[in-house]
Amino acid sequence: MTIPSNRPRVGVLALQGDVREHLAALGDAGADAVPVRRADELATVDALVIPGGESTTMDKLARAFGLWEPLRARLAAGMPAFGSCAGMIMLAARVVDAAPGQETLGVLDITVRRNAFGRQVDSFEADIPLTGLDGGPLRAVFIRAPWVEETGPDVEVLGRVPSGRHAGRIVAVRQGAVLATAFHPELTADRRLHAFFVAMVAAQARV
Repeated sequence: MTIPSNRPRVGVLALQGDVREHLAALGDAGADAVPVRRADELATVDALVIPGGESTTMDKLARAFGLWEPLRARLAAGMPAFGSCAGMIMLAARVVDAAPGQETLGVLDITVRRNAFGRQVDSFEADIPLTGLDGGPLRAVFIRAPWVEETGPDVEVLGRVPSGRHAGRIVAVRQGAVLATAFHPELTADRRLHAFFVAMVAAQARV
């Protein structure tokens, strides 16, 4: 007899980007983590992580793999989602400096600017205090990262760059069951943000 797991089943959009890193982090954080490339795989998960990578490439591949409309439908129905870096752009309602023809899933009421912190050579790390995360600031890795320029009334700002020339820039937000960061939490050993998301998914399942 198979005993059902009480671990949420969380998918990682596996078209491009930091898929393996997110799968490992979610597993450590208490989820059954699986890659999602097809619509039938999407239908089996309780939530989805959209990883860092290249937002325009993921946009095109999601259409090529027949995932775009099923993904929009699941998100519209309230499926929890977590987007990191390019994933934040994919979830945003509005994008500044979007590539020609680029579209987003539009479930997060924010305006996000692509590559806002600069090019690959401008990558950096910073300690970001995050609302709702115990244990002090999170070490965050920024690679060609976006930032949030505007938020809608239902969006909670969870984190800003605390100091330096980018001080005050919004880099972590939540709107209901949708979480997004401009940085890559999957690239460090700190699993607190993934655990935060897994707890969000479990809480929604109990409603």
